[in-house]
Amino acid sequence: MAYIGKQPVVGNFQVCDAISVVNGQAAYTLQVGGTNVEPESANHMLVSLNGILQKPGSSFTISGSTMTFASNLATGDVIDFVQILGNVLDIGQPSDDTVTAAKLNNDIISGQTALTSSPDDTDELLISDAGTIKRIDVSLVCGKNTPYFRARLSSNQNTTNGTATKVQFDTEEFDTGNEYDNSSNYRFTPANGNTYCIIANVGMEGSGSTTVQEARVKLYKNGSEVFENRTDPYNNSNNKINVGLQTFVTGNGSDYYEIYASIYVGSGTPRARSYSYFSAFKLIS
Repeated sequence: MAYIGKQPVVGNFQVCDAISVVNGQAAYTLQVGGTNVEPESANHMLVSLNGILQKPGSSFTISGSTMTFASNLATGDVIDFVQILGNVLDIGQPSDDTVTAAKLNNDIISGQTALTSSPDDTDELLISDAGTIKRIDVSLVCGKNTPYFRARLSSNQNTTNGTATKVQFDTEEFDTGNEYDNSSNYRFTPANGNTYCIIANVGMEGSGSTTVQEARVKLYKNGSEVFENRTDPYNNSNNKINVGLQTFVTGNGSDYYEIYASIYVGSGTPRARSYSYFSAFKLIS
């Protein structure tokens, strides 16, 4: 902060050294501990002469470290004391138990404003750490299962018989962290440091009356298979079957995950059905 003139001295209350009166002299140098001092102004001083407080500006003036009385002093006059008040507009450190909640602004942690909804992971709480008050993110105490998403197929998707095919979950039901791409890559990219539960379920069927001989749902990480669940319905007389998958992953901000399906049928074109879904939610640690 810039000041015009002398920068204020905040709360620097000083009693000047004793001053000996010189007969016929009006101007005197102010010192504290033998060092010259400069009050803010005459209004920042208490001056007692012959037991009477002097009026600043008329009974005396101040320039730098020099105090000048309105008239010359004479032998026998006594300058009882000169006290410098510092910047009297600043209160300095308040006394104990003098600051109440009514005097605090709502932009500080005061407890005056009620939280009316579930706290975000980045909201902060106060906690005593071995007697020292500290703030801590909600996510480090309990947090919420966010971000999370769920996407589904909007229509049946044809696959190649016996070949792992990426399932294009193209309709988002929700995606709180914007971590799923439902428009081009159909992949989940979890945020750095978060651990997620991944859940997928793919409904599979053969065309016409062709039965499903084998069905697999695969989790791919960065383009390579890392987890699989399969069903081999050798005696299945139905041409429809569901296969689910559930596992856990930890994101680093760049790894991505996709769901693939392998459907084996005797003939025709297999497909993933429209009610299939892909979802994930963050675990509370």
